[in-house]
Amino acid sequence: MTLAAEILTVLGVGFLLANARLILEYARYRKRRRGALLTWPGPPPPYYGTKLGIGVAIGFLVFYKTMVLRVPAFGEGMMFVYYGYLVPLSRRIARGFYHDGIWADTRFIPYNEVGGLSWREGEHSASLIVISRLRNLAQKLAVPLEHYGAARKLLRDKIGNHEIHFLGTGLDLGEHDERDEA
Repeated sequence: MTLAAEILTVLGVGFLLANARLILEYARYRKRRRGALLTWPGPPPPYYGTKLGIGVAIGFLVFYKTMVLRVPAFGEGMMFVYYGYLVPLSRRIARGFYHDGIWADTRFIPYNEVGGLSWREGEHSASLIVISRLRNLAQKLAVPLEHYGAARKLLRDKIGNHEIHFLGTGLDLGEHDERDEA
């Protein structure tokens, strides 16, 4: 194999892993969508049009390599599946609140993993910052202004029902109502 073919094979393996992750994420969404409480379409990822353009260009390349040149196109094929199919498919995952957790902009966080919440209000939307108790990560969920009040109420209810709790996070003197965190 030439150096270019080896590089494309390595890239293909990387994109195969990325494809598997996106397929798994979408399968989890399909399983959870029946338990949706308050959701909305997610924002397009950065450079979404460019990603679609790359998908179209790689689609032509895969067609040319396989049909005209009659050579394998594993690396290019995996890139085509990612940019041409899975990136648009991942846009269908509704962001928001589900029966068992919060689907943030980049991943799903079960309620029992939520260690902290914070709101950042902007001009056109509000952002809920969700701090994971297990992974030491903060995830952002962009909440459209028309859903802001309902989202705050839903979080207060989840905290009131003890589905989200903050005990053990910080100094607890016993006079703190966890629902005020929403």
